[in-house]
Amino acid sequence: MTTTALAPAGMPERVRHVVGEHVTRLQRGYLADESHAVAALARLRRGAGKEPHQVPDLLGLIDTGLLYGPLPSGWAPREEDLTQAEDAVHVALTLWALHQQSKSTGMHQPDSRERPLGLGAGVRRLMPAGDIDETVLKRLVRAGTAPHLAGLAQRLRDIVVLLRREDIALDYALLADQLYRWQQPGGRDAVRRLWGRSFHSYQPRQNSQPGAEGTGAVSASTDFDDTVKDAS
Repeated sequence: MTTTALAPAGMPERVRHVVGEHVTRLQRGYLADESHAVAALARLRRGAGKEPHQVPDLLGLIDTGLLYGPLPSGWAPREEDLTQAEDAVHVALTLWALHQQSKSTGMHQPDSRERPLGLGAGVRRLMPAGDIDETVLKRLVRAGTAPHLAGLAQRLRDIVVLLRREDIALDYALLADQLYRWQQPGGRDAVRRLWGRSFHSYQPRQNSQPGAEGTGAVSASTDFDDTVKDAS
């Protein structure tokens, strides 16, 4: 795949663009049972929850050239920025590959106001309407309070396993953007707020089962933001 010559303006947007393009292409090929895509997912899946240096087999599998062009200011990205961007791409793509395994529908779907598919909304969809599953919620809280990206990747892996079991899709381009921002100064608090907002944005029908679509009132018995503060 050839990346476009014109890079998106900022590094978070570049990360989001790279993941969105590769996931969309590989997902289409995987669902069509194309051998190259099936093989690529098998390689990516082995990296889920691991740091890039632990899976050298992935070297060269994904074209990340879009990350390295000059920024709008004319300056080249810093080494730290590039490392954080590469790590965010790695975590998002490997988690998606784990999520997509053996599924006949795409587990990457775009987030929208009408159909929230951020991480928080995905966790909320694991719970019945009108009820908060504290065990599931704590998984999201623990992810938000991870001490470093490697720990976050492992905690997200545990959540993805649950989402996969219930056929609940995520927007992995959005997740990649957030993983990059999470590594910036003040980014952890900002991303936790986004996950909390996403958690409350999904409003299931009353009496719906985990994973079901719909709208309706969400129980206010638990406040995600307060729970995160208690765990911090």
